[in-house]
Amino acid sequence: MITNSSLDDFYQRNGASHPEGIAREIGHFNVFESEKLFDKITGNRIMPYSRRAYYKISWLRGKSRAEYADKVIDVQENALLFATPKIPYHWLPADSNQTGMFCIFTTDFLSPGKTGLGLDELPIFQPGQLPVFQLSETEVQEIEYIFRKMLKELNTDYQYKFDLLRTLVMELIHYGQKLQPISALSTSQNASERISSLFIELLERQFPLESPQQPLSLRSAKDYADRLAVHVNHLNKVLKEVTGNTTSEIIGSRIIQEAKILLKQTHWSVSEIAYALGYDDLAHFSKYFKKQTSFTPIAFRA
Repeated sequence: MITNSSLDDFYQRNGASHPEGIAREIGHFNVFESEKLFDKITGNRIMPYSRRAYYKISWLRGKSRAEYADKVIDVQENALLFATPKIPYHWLPADSNQTGMFCIFTTDFLSPGKTGLGLDELPIFQPGQLPVFQLSETEVQEIEYIFRKMLKELNTDYQYKFDLLRTLVMELIHYGQKLQPISALSTSQNASERISSLFIELLERQFPLESPQQPLSLRSAKDYADRLAVHVNHLNKVLKEVTGNTTSEIIGSRIIQEAKILLKQTHWSVSEIAYALGYDDLAHFSKYFKKQTSFTPIAFRA
């Protein structure tokens, strides 16, 4: 069975202990002090997008830069950054003096049934937004208080601590939605390379597929352009210039690659594989697969 281990990867990459005893129905939540995780010897603090399956709210202290597909945002001192698994970005430190705190949580932790709100319905998590907010010293004190309270409550035996933690996460979200985002810099320099890089990361994040019942969430060129907050024609132009292939060609090639893996490494039926890869019509999938590989799916699996 192919599984998504983005949370396990996060803990392994950061040398942190994976919390025990959090029930599956509660969802995942944790909070950290940044300087206790980062490697102070090598200075390896870059946070790539990778295969995130969780949301993240960060209080950044120190000069750094957040790079989105068509936006670059410089953080001068203190900022609040909101990250969703649906919108790729890179965070790069500008110096070695990086402190602050952050929390991570899954969709289940803040599901509508628990909060009355869907995360992706909130303005701060919408594509095209600038979810990075400069903080004054007064705001820093207020934000740090919330994070410290999270850290304290997480380590208590209070029966309803996760309800309280959800309230604190929502307080951070509403706090951010009331702030003015930091202005983006000119995006002309290296914009094509950045868009291309984030597109590939967003594409790779769709894989591996966990089950036939969870099909690809992004299938068309427009799906990716919308998530990157760029026009589909601009995305296609950039990818053609950088890679020599169109958006649809790159997506199609990666889907065929995944189809080969699923045919060889799983017991899913061909129709299940077709559905998981975004094909409602089995005949259409089989025809496309044969056109790209010279084999039918059944012949390739044999």
